[in-house]
Amino acid sequence: MPADLSPIDKAKYAAARRALDLVEDGMKVGLGTGSTAAWMVRCLGERVREEGLRITGVPTSSRTAALARQLGIEVVTLDEAKWLDLTIDGADEFDAEMNLIKGGGAALLQEKIVASASDRMVVIADAAKEVAQLGAFPLPVEVVTFGWQTTRTVIEELLISMDVLGRATSLRLNGSQPLVTDEGHYIIDLHLNRIGNPRALALALNQIPGVVESGLFIDICDMVVIGGSDGRVEIRDLHTGTITQELVEISEDDNIFGDID
Repeated sequence: MPADLSPIDKAKYAAARRALDLVEDGMKVGLGTGSTAAWMVRCLGERVREEGLRITGVPTSSRTAALARQLGIEVVTLDEAKWLDLTIDGADEFDAEMNLIKGGGAALLQEKIVASASDRMVVIADAAKEVAQLGAFPLPVEVVTFGWQTTRTVIEELLISMDVLGRATSLRLNGSQPLVTDEGHYIIDLHLNRIGNPRALALALNQIPGVVESGLFIDICDMVVIGGSDGRVEIRDLHTGTITQELVEISEDDNIFGDID
């Protein structure tokens, strides 16, 4: 592995490489969004070029779609694919029950739709993403632009009755303007510090008119692959209850590094 990569990037890369062992010829694969998922897409593109791997990718954002096409991966919409064998994506946080917070890359809606339309969802992450309780990372909530300030007020009122440590909210910006998602929505970030009952909060948020979806992924993730900077990975399978540790062999002349700007 090239020495000029940061320890976190090395960990993300190791997790991505190991997760792609699950991808088989002919599969339809959901392609996640974010820095860790980008490593996975680059590794997948290498397999497509070098091994002749035939897969169909369903991206979870316009950014991921552009990267996949650049790397020669066949890209289709979820409507065209219908159902997926596997989705591989990153996470901003995950806990022991494999509950997730996602949406730091503003793609939570497509990410959740694609993951839910898959036989398996595999999360790839570095060890820093594991937490005892969700909430240190701000929870993204995607909302329609119409009446968004009223929706934000209702969310803040809801948080009074929820088991959370903080209740501050903020509109996510892109420079000085509101960030607009691929679907034309805004994102309100909830600064909760600790979420005592993620399932209850997810259900309550989705009852608010104007809320499209929250970044709480409950009962969606099936496996977590945690990468280490030394190439070691830990694989946690929710359904088998197994935890295995492996070493990913990575050479400094891996072709993937030629694609990195």
